[in-house]
Amino acid sequence: MLIVPLAATPSQTISVTLAGQSCRIAVYQKSTGLFVDLYINDVLAIGGVICLDRVRIVRDAYLGFIGDLGFYDAQGRADPDYTGLGNRFLLSYLETTDLVR
Repeated sequence: MLIVPLAATPSQTISVTLAGQSCRIAVYQKSTGLFVDLYINDVLAIGGVICLDRVRIVRDAYLGFIGDLGFYDAQGRADPDYTGLGNRFLLSYLETTDLVR
């Protein structure tokens, strides 16, 4: 498992290489929750997925992403919001060996 660094801002996009995949991850807050878009090699793999505590984001191998992503509340079991990104709410990259299917 790897922690993807995020800042406590309501909208951000980061570029990171995960398992050899060139990824762009957009994280943004709306009134209904925190959402994420994932691009692999500049192709949208998933878009507009709501982020919930300890719920995998990608979930399906057919989307072409090796591994998965998920948010984890380091202080309890709340769903993430931008104010706690980077310290309370951590975006984790789960390698295939971390996944139990």
